[in-house]
Amino acid sequence: MTKPRVLITGGAGFLGSHLAERFLREGYEVICMDNLITGDLANIEHLFGNKLFHFEHRDVTEYIHVPGSLDALLHFASPASPIDYLELPIQTLKVGSLGTHKVLGLAREKRCRFLLASTSECYGDPLVHPQPETYWGNVNPVGPRGVYDEAKRFAEAMTMAYHRFHGVDTRIVRIFNTYGPRMRLRDGRALPAFMSQALAGEPLTVFGDGSQTRSFCYVDDLVEGIWRLLGSGEHLPVNIGNPNEMTILQFAQAVLEATGSKSGIVFQPLPVDDPKVRQPDITKAKKLLGWEPKVRLAEGLERTMAYFQKRVASNPEAKPAAGRA
Repeated sequence: MTKPRVLITGGAGFLGSHLAERFLREGYEVICMDNLITGDLANIEHLFGNKLFHFEHRDVTEYIHVPGSLDALLHFASPASPIDYLELPIQTLKVGSLGTHKVLGLAREKRCRFLLASTSECYGDPLVHPQPETYWGNVNPVGPRGVYDEAKRFAEAMTMAYHRFHGVDTRIVRIFNTYGPRMRLRDGRALPAFMSQALAGEPLTVFGDGSQTRSFCYVDDLVEGIWRLLGSGEHLPVNIGNPNEMTILQFAQAVLEATGSKSGIVFQPLPVDDPKVRQPDITKAKKLLGWEPKVRLAEGLERTMAYFQKRVASNPEAKPAAGRA
């Protein structure tokens, strides 16, 4: 019997690699496509011995061809952290626009289901709290975060255009802050920065006074939500994230407690356009998908710490980037 096939762009990244594992467990043949700008072969090397797993080193902003049929295409290719927006602004815009156009064309050709990885950044620095999918957002298109915000907002518009005009069977997931094993040490986001600093005995860097809020979802919960969304019939965006809101300062203290570190906390000026609040309204996901996060923060941090202990030990010279969220 022929196995169902899925293409995951950005498949060597943090989220893409966890999705690849899930689809393999579900009996899929998995094609992972990544140009490795921010992805890492170390995230997927344990899958190379699986005959149902294939890796292609390719840039999805250029011409892409996949022989044979596809049952699903998940578009996760994109730089996705604040440090990436500053270092890779053009690439971020291109993969959100040209890359999305290319993979939607492929999904149309293959007549397969398409899922776009969008983001809570579509809401910008929100004036509505918590953020429901019906909120249109408060985004600065010319600020430093605008390259990511607008790339994803354009990608959503392109996805809906292909659904409405070409009849492509599409899904859109708006992903809120997610953490877990395989995040990059120099990711620039709060968890890898705090975890790396705590394990190295360095002070944790908090921007502003730490009163800005975020909601942190463990990666396994996110993958489960994405799996359920792909199998649903919903074409409009769906928030997937943990509604348990906390301040960045509280999160830093939780990391110190989880690691047992005696590190202190230092404060730096708040970056431009840093969102003051971030909390998903997951009413739609609960009702539509029967989904809500299960992993508590203490448990998720414990699972994540084991990974970071190995990475910090094997990269003693790697200095973590100061954490943003």
